[in-house]
Amino acid sequence: MAKVERVPRKAYEAELLRLQAELVVMQEWVRRSGARVVVVFEGRDAAGKGGTIKRITEYLNPRSARVVALPAPDPREKGQWYFQRYVANLPTRGEIVLFDRSWYNRAGVERVMGFCTEEELALFLDQAPQLERMLVADGTVLLKYWFSVSDEEQERRLQSRLEDPMRRWKLSPMDVESRKRWVEFSRAKDEMFARCDIPEAPWWVVEADDKRAARLNCLSHLLSQVPYEPVEPLELVLGPRPTGEDYRRPPRESSRHVPDVTGDLR
Repeated sequence: MAKVERVPRKAYEAELLRLQAELVVMQEWVRRSGARVVVVFEGRDAAGKGGTIKRITEYLNPRSARVVALPAPDPREKGQWYFQRYVANLPTRGEIVLFDRSWYNRAGVERVMGFCTEEELALFLDQAPQLERMLVADGTVLLKYWFSVSDEEQERRLQSRLEDPMRRWKLSPMDVESRKRWVEFSRAKDEMFARCDIPEAPWWVVEADDKRAARLNCLSHLLSQVPYEPVEPLELVLGPRPTGEDYRRPPRESSRHVPDVTGDLR
C-alpha cells in the first residue's frame, strides 16, 4: 500500500482552529435561532468517526451540543419500535446532537452479525427514509456522514490499537469478528446507500485514510450545510469585584487538600 500523503501538522492545526472557531459561531446561532441539528456518523471500525466528533465538540458548549453513543439495547428496548430510543435522543430547539453510530446500526452491524431478521431489516430500510423526511420537513437539519477507509489503513489502525495499552479499549471482540466480514459490510453499506440516500437527507462520504484531511473536510462541510450567520455576542460587564471585608476564610488546615506531586516537575 502506498503511504498516505498527510496534511502537514502545522497547516492542519491552524485550519482546524479556524474551523472550530466557526463551529462556536454556528452553535450560538443554533442556540439563539432555536434550530435543531442532527449529525449522524457511520463507517467502518477505526475509520476516524470518534476523532472527528471530538474535534467538533472540543470548544462547543456541552449544554446544547451533545454526543449520543448508545449501547446495545436492553430487553425492554428490544420490545420497542426500533427507532424509539434514537428519537428520544433527538435535539430540542437550540441543540446540536451528534450520533456516534445511529439507527443505521440495523443496516450495518445488526444485519451482518445476524442480530436482526430479514423482516426487521426490510422494515428498517422502508421506515428510515420516512423518518428522515419527517425530521427534515419539521425543520431539523439532518446530516449523514459515512467515513470511508481502505482495508489496508483500517488494518494498520486496528493493529496500532492492539499494541497501545492506552487505546486497546477501542478494540472489542465485535471489532475482531466484524473484521472477518469486510465484504459483507461492503454489501450492506451499498444497499443502505441505495435505499436511504434520499434528496432530503443524502449520505456524504468522507475519505478518511488521512485522518487530518478527513477532520478538516468534515468540519468544513458541516459548516457549509447549516444556514447559520454570526450573531452579536451578549453584552457582559463584570463590574468591580466585591471587597469581602466582612468575610474571613477558614484556616487552610481545616480542609483536606489534594497532595502536590508536581515538585519534581518544576
